[in-house]
Amino acid sequence: MENHPSRRNFLKTSTAAAAGATLTSTIARTAHAQGSDEIKFALIGCGGRGNGASVNMFKSGGNVKLVAVADAFDGKASATINSLSKRYKDKVDVPAEHKFVGLDAYKKLLEVDADLVIIATPPGFKPQQFEAAVKAGKHIFMEKPVASDATGVRRVLASVEESKKKNLMVGIGLQRRHEAQYLETIGRIHDGAIGDVIATRVYWNGGGIWYRNRTEEQTEMAFQCNNWYHFNWLSGDQICEQHIHNLDVGCWLKGEYPVECNGMGGREQRMDGDPTKSQIFDHTFCEYTFADGTKMFSQGRHLKGSWTHVAEYAHGTKGTADVSGSQISGEGGDWKFSGQRQQGHQQEQNDLIAALGRGEIYNEGEYGALSTFTAILGREACYSGKVIKWDDLLNKGRELAPGIDDYTIDTPPPESALPGPDGKYPIPVPGQYDPFA
Repeated sequence: MENHPSRRNFLKTSTAAAAGATLTSTIARTAHAQGSDEIKFALIGCGGRGNGASVNMFKSGGNVKLVAVADAFDGKASATINSLSKRYKDKVDVPAEHKFVGLDAYKKLLEVDADLVIIATPPGFKPQQFEAAVKAGKHIFMEKPVASDATGVRRVLASVEESKKKNLMVGIGLQRRHEAQYLETIGRIHDGAIGDVIATRVYWNGGGIWYRNRTEEQTEMAFQCNNWYHFNWLSGDQICEQHIHNLDVGCWLKGEYPVECNGMGGREQRMDGDPTKSQIFDHTFCEYTFADGTKMFSQGRHLKGSWTHVAEYAHGTKGTADVSGSQISGEGGDWKFSGQRQQGHQQEQNDLIAALGRGEIYNEGEYGALSTFTAILGREACYSGKVIKWDDLLNKGRELAPGIDDYTIDTPPPESALPGPDGKYPIPVPGQYDPFA
């Protein structure tokens, strides 16, 4: 792993704030040569976040146009084109030949003349799609998390290095890093407002998620792709898909990534205990340890009737911080953010499109991959009930999605996600699950 960034090779300042080196981008060169500043973008993944990110692009203030879409399902691709065309008319120009359908649809989409690609597919599919987009020389915005296993994270990290060589924009959907309230709060912590950070607490406790009933004509792959959140090879479980935001904040304010994790979790309410519908946990608790011995404590769950809370807190030698609440209590007195709070999903696209328009390139791929792996480390600790070392898992961790590049909607899912004769999906059992199998 000597060619990959270490867990401690991590800048405290947000890429959104620092923006990295200023470079002349492909868009800037061609736009001025052609007398136009239009940014053409294509969408891979027509679900909620794909549509949402597209709307955020349209509202960014930049001269953008959607020129192609791809999705596993024809209905979703068509619905996205129809919906966005009605709302944004001249900003959408997707002819019939630029609508691509199937699990390999992204390959055809990348042949379209587009400057920027949004990748908003299930995490299990992102590593190969990101790699292909980098090879195609596209600027990229990719939703989090960026993978579902260690193999995928390594693949993304390798592609990030290639994207840097090509001076490609890489934005990652960890939008808190673009919000003024987080930037200032964490900046003050880095400047010593609470002294040395000795512990953090991070939470994503909610009530539940969507589920789509099986239909008679669906293949097993189609069913799982339509319910991707419920299968760990596709989503990475709740700790990856949602709780990654809070884990990312904890590592950001600490300025490094953990060296190990132990955890616990299970299933109490998930689909009313029916293992024929889902294989993921509905609660996790993790204790992450950093190189200096300090801790990050994590709660993530989907339990109806329980305490719901999405937030981050920091404890230091000279005070405490409610990071998500943008408040600090320290020896120098109390402070509370007084500026305009920003909506991160919109701000991240404002920043990305504005930077491209100026010919500036920044790359969020490294911390996107390492924060994803922090969540994977926690999941594997909870699934196994063991203490897992960062380096061990990153180098030798279980591969959840082997052979994924060649999957079609008719291909059987990975063996670890296939139902048994009784229709039940394999459920990780702490004490029995092997994170290195």
